[in-house]
Amino acid sequence: MRKIINSTYITLDGAIEDPHLWPSLGSVAEEASYAIQNDLLHACDALIMGRRTYNSFAAVWPTRSGDSFSDRINAMRKFVVSTTMGSPTWQNTTVIRENLIDVLRTMKQQPGRDILQYGLGRVSFAMLEHRLIDEIRLWIHPLILGRRGPSLPHFIGCPPVRLHLCDTRVLANGISVMSYRVDYVSVEAPRRGLQQAVEAASMGN
Repeated sequence: MRKIINSTYITLDGAIEDPHLWPSLGSVAEEASYAIQNDLLHACDALIMGRRTYNSFAAVWPTRSGDSFSDRINAMRKFVVSTTMGSPTWQNTTVIRENLIDVLRTMKQQPGRDILQYGLGRVSFAMLEHRLIDEIRLWIHPLILGRRGPSLPHFIGCPPVRLHLCDTRVLANGISVMSYRVDYVSVEAPRRGLQQAVEAASMGN
């Protein structure tokens, strides 16, 4: 079965959105960062995004070509989740307007390489709720945005999940690339145990 791998930039205080507006960390790790991102992109043959992430990508990548990453992301199949989007202009883009979970379950069963998702928001939370994301790769930036960051915790709408660290790479600019396997069973086990205890107690009464 194909895996769904999420790859997302995040700051130490949990900011996700608009990473292009964060303070610069310099160019010292550009080659290493590019290599990691390029390897992951080429290991996948489909890309999933929410509307906001898609719009930011579609404004940039179609204008670029001639390098491995640009040519790959422009050529591969892309899926944007939106109920209001019109006809997409970025080539090879399909709009998922309904039945997201069923569509993704079908995609995972189909032959092919893994599926990549950029951005970690409401679409990701729905996927986690239905146990569809297999791996989360967090690019942890050594930044605290503070007053310029989110006013509410970004993950407040996310279901509880346990993450097992699979791989770590620290770049020269201080970014830690942390790859986690999503473990749904470990989160459910305590819930089942609690439910059984409550049921046993009620039967005793």
